[in-house]
Amino acid sequence: MERAPLLKSGSGFEVMITMIAKMHVKIWRAALLLPLLALAACTTVGPDYVPPQIQMPDTWQQTPDPALRPTALEVEQWWSVFNDPLLDRLIASAAKGNLDLRAAMARVLEARAQLNEAAGGRLPALDAQGQVLRNRQSENLGLGRAETVTTYSGQLDAGWEIDLFGRISRSIEAAAADYQASEEDRLDVLITLYAEVARTYLAVRTFQARLEAAEGNISSQREILSLTQSRFKHGLSTYLDVSQAQSILASSEAEVPPLKVELTRSINTLAVLLGHRPGALKEDLSTLGPIPVPPVEVMVGVPADIMRRRPDIRRAERRLAGQTARVGVATADLYPTFSLTGSLGLASISSGDFLDAGSRFFSLGPIFQWNVFDAGRIRSRITAQDARVEQALAAYENTVLLALNEVENAMTAYIEERRRLAALERSVAAARESLRLATRLYLDGLADFQRVLDAQRAVFDYDNQVAASMGQAASNLVLLYKALGGGWPVPG
Repeated sequence: MERAPLLKSGSGFEVMITMIAKMHVKIWRAALLLPLLALAACTTVGPDYVPPQIQMPDTWQQTPDPALRPTALEVEQWWSVFNDPLLDRLIASAAKGNLDLRAAMARVLEARAQLNEAAGGRLPALDAQGQVLRNRQSENLGLGRAETVTTYSGQLDAGWEIDLFGRISRSIEAAAADYQASEEDRLDVLITLYAEVARTYLAVRTFQARLEAAEGNISSQREILSLTQSRFKHGLSTYLDVSQAQSILASSEAEVPPLKVELTRSINTLAVLLGHRPGALKEDLSTLGPIPVPPVEVMVGVPADIMRRRPDIRRAERRLAGQTARVGVATADLYPTFSLTGSLGLASISSGDFLDAGSRFFSLGPIFQWNVFDAGRIRSRITAQDARVEQALAAYENTVLLALNEVENAMTAYIEERRRLAALERSVAAARESLRLATRLYLDGLADFQRVLDAQRAVFDYDNQVAASMGQAASNLVLLYKALGGGWPVPG
């Protein structure tokens, strides 16, 4: 027995193509009617977003100081003011290897994909499916002789929601705001990263400076101990002087191990910030380096500048915009939805005539759906979204206040630490002179050894405080740049 050819003239793919063409015309006729309806009645429900206006002060509340100038901000690469090539390299390395930054970038990609998904709602959806099923009825159902039948089917299903009341538009608007907020979140992570790298690097240099000062004082105290031992040996002093010199030397030596622990901890923390294993930077930072010196003047701009520079403020504003759009998404559920759906396919119990005209089937038509009664659930959801808008607005305003507070506090901390450092430098100079004079008077027999000990303690204490204050002043400047939103180029 000869099988019928799979493709026959006047049927087969020609029939299917003709069917698709005819259905295509019908779809477009219906599709043209719905846009006409949309033009007559289309509206985007829900509130339109208007950025909130916050009155910013004209000037900073910080008492004017020569070190702070309210001129245009120059904080895109603020770390360059320290003129430290190693710090520049560490910042660049952190931007490439930090894992928190990598996770923030992944969140941006996620939000971008969600925006694309929401935007896809504007376009028709098309699904294809096909199947071959072999069926056999039960002989005990009383339906006659049971036969085994094989069926062949394939079809295309299409659906298109007409966005008459803006549900899809508002969803896209919300997703776009979320995407923009994720980008601001990445920038916030970047700014924080730069600041932490710089502060940790400054901590490394500060601990090195404190260790160097401690070693210098220990060396001086050993000389004093040797002197007291020599004087005791020749009967020029009592053993009490030797014992006191040994005590202050041991006390100074006891200060060294904690400083080394903090130095190692800072180096390891810096390595992790760069995405390296702990200890990876030990060789790079083994050579002592000076604490970077802050510039004489810092450009801080005016309060209004932080509205465009601070990513956390921009992120809070975008979250407010996204939440406002979600009110529209919820409001659209109060209105009916209109969709155009269609289905086209072939079905047969024989593979030979599967592509015949008689195997075709199709459906086409608009769908109307309206939730007439739901016991107030939709309106409750709208109320909940409205409440979230109020929360987002409060969060935005609070973010602005916290930013202003952070800048004002950072300015005060930076200025006052500079003043403290200047006073400490005068103190250490006076303490060194006191030690020199007390030692001379002790050798001449005109003063007891206690004055030498007191002068030694003062020198050790002030040297340590000067090194710590130098590092703190530089670190406070980093915090000021961070508060001002420095570390990234603001689009014009």
